[in-house]
Amino acid sequence: MTHHTPDFTFDNSYARELDGFYVPWEGDKVPEPRIVLLNAELAEALNLDADALDSDEGAAILAGARAPDGAETLAQAYAGHQFGGFSPRLGDGRAILLGEVIDRDGNRRDLHLKGSGRTPFSRGGDGKAVLGPVLREFVIGEAMHALGIPTTRALSAVTTGETVWRESAKPGAVLARVAASHLRVGTFQFFAARGERDRVRQLAEYAIARHDPALAGTDDRYLGFLRAVIRRQATLIAQWMHVGFVHGVMNTDNMTISGETIDYGPCAFIDTFDAKAVFSSIDHGGRYAYGKQPVIAQWNLARLAETLVPLLHEDQEEAVRLATEELEEFPEIYSAQWLDGARAKIGLTEGDDSDIGFVNALYAAMSGQSVDHTLFFRHLPDAIAGDETVVTDLFDDASAIREWLPHWRERLAREGRDPADRRSAMAAVNPIYIPRNHKVEEALTAAETEGDMGPITRLLEVLRAPYQERAGLEDYARPAPRDFGPYKTFCGT
Repeated sequence: MTHHTPDFTFDNSYARELDGFYVPWEGDKVPEPRIVLLNAELAEALNLDADALDSDEGAAILAGARAPDGAETLAQAYAGHQFGGFSPRLGDGRAILLGEVIDRDGNRRDLHLKGSGRTPFSRGGDGKAVLGPVLREFVIGEAMHALGIPTTRALSAVTTGETVWRESAKPGAVLARVAASHLRVGTFQFFAARGERDRVRQLAEYAIARHDPALAGTDDRYLGFLRAVIRRQATLIAQWMHVGFVHGVMNTDNMTISGETIDYGPCAFIDTFDAKAVFSSIDHGGRYAYGKQPVIAQWNLARLAETLVPLLHEDQEEAVRLATEELEEFPEIYSAQWLDGARAKIGLTEGDDSDIGFVNALYAAMSGQSVDHTLFFRHLPDAIAGDETVVTDLFDDASAIREWLPHWRERLAREGRDPADRRSAMAAVNPIYIPRNHKVEEALTAAETEGDMGPITRLLEVLRAPYQERAGLEDYARPAPRDFGPYKTFCGT
């Protein structure tokens, strides 16, 4: 391990421009910080020296135990609807913003530490995180990035040398997370709930400058901002649906203004196609089930719109009308994004008015059939040439899909595209490797109970190229064994 000092060039706009939106705060001192995973590729993209980070001093910084030069460490304030109930004061209860850096592409990126200890926003918890959930967020975030889905990313996972009590004694850990920003729907709700209209305006101006600079200074910028967030989220949720991702806890404090996926707690990817799929141990009513995610996203965006109403027009009634009009666009934007993605998944390049019914018929054929979502779409190109068995064998009862396939082939034939082109285009949008739950659990168990990081390092390597089938990785493409499940996940970071 090297010992030269990591150099961060911070430019902390949140600390500088939003006084009163946070509490200055430092991470806890920890006995023995040790880097167990470092994302060298991301470090380089952030203009950070990966070798310098991978040092004793780097480990202390990434654990929150030592603030580097130029950092202005702080805990951010936010509120949130959690499972539909409003909590006016949440905030970073076990996390701090280390600062902001400008990456190689000129983009501003937050460096944020999760599990760094209690803050004034802690609600009775110990402010710590444990290794398993830290590694889960690392793996799922990197998998989403490789799938081309906007997401926060993990820079490092650091063990602290502490034992943290959850259901049993676990190794303590801290995740260093990178995001376009940590502005949430809940950040706006925090100040709106207090009737602090000027602060909501100040936050909106900051968010516009940071995420929608083309709107800065325009007359209808707040409405334009709402429209932009709605579009980003509609696009994001459609992408989640296409890969079978279930966030698990879509509270308003877990929804970003930037359109990045954030806060990977009890998340998972579906194995078999099931609109009712829920993996979170605390989602008893299925509020955040796989198929409900678009509806919940619109509900969350309505909560954002409520905070912006006073800024949209001096006439309250007109302001509500304007906000409602934007929100009512969500289903249309989402459906268009979803249908475009669905067409690509099944090899279509041209739109047809009948496509929505056609795609829905496919999902109806998949429902209740224990069909593996990822493998179905990955193997579908084999059925173009007439080899249906690789697809039909995935179904308990294949009669409905056998009925659908000839109509699909007929639809493809009408487009007259080169079959080899079509196959490669389908392979480019239908992954062969996703973070399958049994492989994730296997890797987390090895790391937590045996200190063996080999399985997680291998899993990350596989997931970095999810669309590219490689020899020797067959085990990572297989569905879970029959005796695996029902799968439950827990909030941990």
